[in-house]
Amino acid sequence: MEGKPFPPGGLRTYPGILSPRLHKSGSDGESHRVPVMWCKVFSPQTRDTSNDGDAPPAAASMADGAHLLGFSDEILLHILSHIPSTDLVLNVRRTCRKLAVLCLDKSLIHTVLLQKDYEASEDKVKQLVREIGREIQQLNMAGCYWLSGSTIEHVARCRGLVKVNLSGCRLTSLRLSKMLSVLQHLRSLAIDVSPGFDASQLSGECKATLSRVRELKQTLYTPSYGVVPCCTSLEKLLLYFEILDRTREGAILSGQLMVGQSNVPHYQNLRVFYARLAPGYINQEVVRLYLAVLSDRTPENLHAFLISVPGSFAESGATKNLLDSMARNVVLDALQLPKSWLNGSSLLQHMRFNNPFYFSFSRCTLSGGHLIQRVVNGGKDLRSLASLNLSGCVHCLSPDSLLRKAEDDIDSGILETLVAACCNLRHLNLSAAHHHSSEGPGRHLCQLLARLRHLRSLSLPVCSVADSAPRADRAPAQPAMHAVPRGFGKKVRIGVQSCPSPFSSQAVPQPSSVFWSLLKNVPFLERLELIGSNFSSAMPRNEPAIRNSLPPCSRAQNVGDSEVAAIGQLAFLRHLTLAQLPSILTGSGLVSIGLQCQQLQSLSLANLGMMGKVVYMSALSDMLKHCKQLKDLRLEQPYFSANAQFFQALSQCSALQRLCLVSRSGTLQPEAVLAFMARCLHVVVCHMFTGESLTTCKSLQQSLLRSFQAERPALNVVIFPLLHEGLTDVIRDVPMVHLDEITLFKSRVAEEPPNLWW
Repeated sequence: MEGKPFPPGGLRTYPGILSPRLHKSGSDGESHRVPVMWCKVFSPQTRDTSNDGDAPPAAASMADGAHLLGFSDEILLHILSHIPSTDLVLNVRRTCRKLAVLCLDKSLIHTVLLQKDYEASEDKVKQLVREIGREIQQLNMAGCYWLSGSTIEHVARCRGLVKVNLSGCRLTSLRLSKMLSVLQHLRSLAIDVSPGFDASQLSGECKATLSRVRELKQTLYTPSYGVVPCCTSLEKLLLYFEILDRTREGAILSGQLMVGQSNVPHYQNLRVFYARLAPGYINQEVVRLYLAVLSDRTPENLHAFLISVPGSFAESGATKNLLDSMARNVVLDALQLPKSWLNGSSLLQHMRFNNPFYFSFSRCTLSGGHLIQRVVNGGKDLRSLASLNLSGCVHCLSPDSLLRKAEDDIDSGILETLVAACCNLRHLNLSAAHHHSSEGPGRHLCQLLARLRHLRSLSLPVCSVADSAPRADRAPAQPAMHAVPRGFGKKVRIGVQSCPSPFSSQAVPQPSSVFWSLLKNVPFLERLELIGSNFSSAMPRNEPAIRNSLPPCSRAQNVGDSEVAAIGQLAFLRHLTLAQLPSILTGSGLVSIGLQCQQLQSLSLANLGMMGKVVYMSALSDMLKHCKQLKDLRLEQPYFSANAQFFQALSQCSALQRLCLVSRSGTLQPEAVLAFMARCLHVVVCHMFTGESLTTCKSLQQSLLRSFQAERPALNVVIFPLLHEGLTDVIRDVPMVHLDEITLFKSRVAEEPPNLWW
């Protein structure tokens, strides 16, 4: 489209343009386009190239007769800010003289976001850099895995760059050296360190640039210090460890850094240290080498110290010295430590905090008494706290006794004290634990959380939103006995009651329920997760997929379609996760969400209803008809049949970009998948892990790539048997941006501090 006539369909359409509720930034710091209406910005059929270049095209007129270009420059700039940079500079700018000027306004071209612009081809990116490269000051190319290394080299043309994110891009040490040698104004850098990286190949000019960098984000795929030793002015260091214990050939990797990479990092100016580790012993070994330097001399200006580790991470002598030094010498406002470092220790009593904004005690055995005594009290003012992660903290809302059983009630007094102290919380995670409320007015967890009016994201265990405990005189609900799976899953005995209508009274939210009341009091919630206390995904993370799943909590039997329907109150909801809700009878609540949550962009559903039966397919089909802004769908359900009916419904999600299906013993219809991909032109990720044979999966994957790879440069297709022994090797080839955001299941609320990087 560069310099060529517009295609018959015109320019791309963008959600939120000319919307009465335009806003660009969400609570997670991402750029959002508000999905209220769609309109074509300009039409090629009436492109005006006559004498008056400022005359507005007739097809761009509004319904009331006002022309789009009649708006003030300020409004037009706001509208144009929602258009991807490639379209803005290469297409919209050529529509008329007025737009030619506005599209090159500094507010639009100083910051260029190519992240998730999946239609940004090699040629488009090169031409974009040629035309406005010298004006770009911030460039985000994170996750542009489809661009070649030679295209990435064009970043060197943007000589005024101050901040650049190249995570997920094809980058060698030689290519990095060539680029950084000319970027003398660079202060913020994000890169991957892949096998073969050699710091000795960095030129003197490159090292001079690195010496001025203040913010560095490194994703490590090999044991290495990367460029840290060259960054002598670091104030913020973010490390993501994604090193596998074994090579593809099966050789065991060593955690020792290679010769020539053992330079001492420079931490004296460090203010923020963040490390997130993927599972694996080698990641822990390498991060210890980074921490060893910190233990020798803790930076005096350190105010955020965060280490996220799955599983256990034993303390060493160096880490104990580091924690002791931190307790004596620094004042923090963000803290996250491995659970083994906090469990049973008095560390929190000695830590000093000043206006903290983020705490994560995920998976710790911290009791409610200790939480109140060591964090809330002690002279600590938590009105500044914006984000709190208590995921997997099974004792955090109970008294000091660690003999608590899963069915025991929480202490409402502890929760009430916590809510009162952290009254400005925007992000709260209480998932992966059993938090059961006792009887009594005003004591239910939902009633207390309703006081947090500033919440933007919330993650709760399913059992915590139940109105009351199951009565002794009533057996737990058996949802699958009241619904026929309509051709999905296992066969059902003859005589079972037929499935009620998705619009039946069962789906009507009850205003008297505590969950309905909670959602009414947090109307601006943008992300909601309801995850069963015992849920675990079948999708592996560097391990085999076969897992023994635990049964759902008994109180989760009291949460069904009407509670799901209550979510429809959230008009600003963008991200929704529902996992392990055994009492879903028909899924009728999903229809209410589809009808009312018009801004929904990502949806993750897992194990709804009884295992072995898919009872909500009809309702899901009805829901998808209304999800015009849905970009990401992740569906995990055993025995799911991905057939023509499902893909026909999914085809109505015109904005869909990524699809991930995980189904043990599930099936798929290759013809239906191909037809769906042909209809949904924006889909670039198709991941399906089912019970189909390896031959069927490989054949479908090759057909999809052969049919659509040429016109969709970012296309990533993985079709593979879920229980196949080779799945781990297949997963390691998935681009990290997709693996982390949609392929793997995890709670994302308060996962990291707000606005940690971009």
